[in-house]
Amino acid sequence: MNSIDKLIENLNKEQKEAVLSTEGPNLIVAGAGSGKTRVLTTRLIHIINQKKAFPNQILCVTFTNKAAREMQNRVMQHLKGSSNAIPWLGTFHSISVKFLRRHAEALGYKSNFTILDTEDQKKLLRNIVKAEDLDAKKFSPQLIMFHIDQWKNKGLLPKDIKLEKSGSIIKSILKVYEIYQNKTKDLNAFDFGDLILFCVKLFEEHEDIKKIYHNNFKYILVDEFQDTNFIQNKWLNLLVNNAQNICCVGDDDQSIYSWRGAEIKNFLTFDKIYKNCKVFKLEQNYRSTKNILETASHLISNNSNRVGKKLWSSSNQGELVKLNCYRTGKEEAQGVSDIIENKIKRKYSLNDVSILVRAIYQTREFEERFLQVGIGYRVLGGIKFYERAEVKDAISYLRIINQKFDDLALERVIGAPKRGIGESTLNQIYTFGKLNKLCLEDSIMKILEKGDFKPKIKTSLIQLINMILKWRKDSQNMKHYDLLKLVLDESGYSSMLKNKKDLENENRLENLKELLRAMQDYDNLQNFLEHVALATSIDQEWEGAKINLMTMHAAKGLEFDVVFLPGWEEGLFPHQKSLEEKGDFALEEERRLAYVGITRAKKEAFLSFAMKRAYHGDWMDALPSRFIGEIPDESVEKNEIEIIKTDDFEFNQDNSIEFDDEYRSPGWDRYKKNKMLKWKK
Repeated sequence: MNSIDKLIENLNKEQKEAVLSTEGPNLIVAGAGSGKTRVLTTRLIHIINQKKAFPNQILCVTFTNKAAREMQNRVMQHLKGSSNAIPWLGTFHSISVKFLRRHAEALGYKSNFTILDTEDQKKLLRNIVKAEDLDAKKFSPQLIMFHIDQWKNKGLLPKDIKLEKSGSIIKSILKVYEIYQNKTKDLNAFDFGDLILFCVKLFEEHEDIKKIYHNNFKYILVDEFQDTNFIQNKWLNLLVNNAQNICCVGDDDQSIYSWRGAEIKNFLTFDKIYKNCKVFKLEQNYRSTKNILETASHLISNNSNRVGKKLWSSSNQGELVKLNCYRTGKEEAQGVSDIIENKIKRKYSLNDVSILVRAIYQTREFEERFLQVGIGYRVLGGIKFYERAEVKDAISYLRIINQKFDDLALERVIGAPKRGIGESTLNQIYTFGKLNKLCLEDSIMKILEKGDFKPKIKTSLIQLINMILKWRKDSQNMKHYDLLKLVLDESGYSSMLKNKKDLENENRLENLKELLRAMQDYDNLQNFLEHVALATSIDQEWEGAKINLMTMHAAKGLEFDVVFLPGWEEGLFPHQKSLEEKGDFALEEERRLAYVGITRAKKEAFLSFAMKRAYHGDWMDALPSRFIGEIPDESVEKNEIEIIKTDDFEFNQDNSIEFDDEYRSPGWDRYKKNKMLKWKK
């Protein structure tokens, strides 16, 4: 038996059927942990080994370069091929570039075209906005790019867009889009969104070119098909020849990216578009215990728009899924930390432990706790809370208000938001300050007195300095967190983020709200700034293992021995804004996200919620997520805390180190010991 036959023989019955059924349209519904990559790779190897096609006659599409590399390496191991074993294996975008390099002339471009990156796009759009005399604050590059990307994902160039009752802003953005496309063509350039769109135009408008690839590609394989958007699906449809040997692999229950254009209906209607489609369901899970799978399967069964499958495992029953209730978000972070310290660390490496949150701002309380008790952690797919740009910007405002000699803080404030003050002006101020032994703020004021700035720069700096002086006075009579609210509004920082309508800026606004919440744990501005300085200066490159912190979206495709899923409360998860915008569709996607979160766990899963959580600076009663009511009682161990029933009970917001002696954990003891050692020094 050769290695390839052995490879097939080691597959389970359903996997083997999916691999061997090479002809016609095939849809492989691959549940979480069911070995989909293994099946897709084995199918590819089998096609080549059986001489059904040469490697260059197979189109294999992945969603990430990492997935493409992994698949290429696996194929090469078995086929002993060259470094380019499958020449048409790659992402939608990388393969599109190959098509366009070959046929650019047919679209009126040269084959040596440039691919614009995000910064190139922003620069070009800024120039257009300026030339069209549009309000730069109202028409930010991010806002325009958001709409352009949406149009391109739907296959729409400017000439294809028909606006009916849209407002003047959308009409102006459409005009910018038209100018932008003309400019990119003049530059002989494509942006990222153009790559797939122009391939579609190429195949739609040039039947002879499309026929070349119909004749060449005998088989098409697609990974993560549930994540395709409209234009990607159209791209695939145009490349399928009369034989219809297309095989798509994915899991409709893991379709969680509608916010970036993914359309689950591509998956759900595949067997209707391709009439003779065979559907294979991979339901045996090789990752998780039975209790974890039962919990996830029971939850996702509440969705109506799905192909339908039930995961099962031959592994042991495993630990019950734990459901913990805490009084506050802060106590939730402490509770999770204690579980890790008292139980998890004895059984697992911290590298195999993950905390998955619905929104990235939720990491803060866990980061704070881990910094306190000395547990190493990493934020995957994101940046640590106090290192996030918007958080650093806000803290810089507070630092310069707190003391005027903080030149670094003032320099950051000058550029956030942008005030038309460039590097040459800053060099002028710094040079003056050095000669006259003045801080940055005093240097600005002296140069203003002399009248040495250009009129626009002068006006901008006068406004800024006056605001800082005013805020210092305000700080004498205001709570420090109320002061920050005022600063963010009066500086124009909040409106800058609100005008850039995209998910990234929504997250930034949420991080600033969480920063305001964090400030309430401290008596005054000085104490809070000291805390931030210590938190960011602590050597976080701990040797050894680290806990993984990330969003559930970022966790897709990953697995861990132990997974914590905090914040399962109505409004937070499912997310209220998603529900308001998309109703039942959003609810099903949120439930799919819950399913993804639970199925990341191999051995143990912990769900939790808080009874109260601070929101926009106020304590709000929280209701357990409706998803908690959808998980089976027999798979879950519920741990309720003892609630103190007094009318005047106040939730403890104190973040100092003065806890009751009864509050014990290994990490807390270690923290206090380290603190004492530092004090002795």
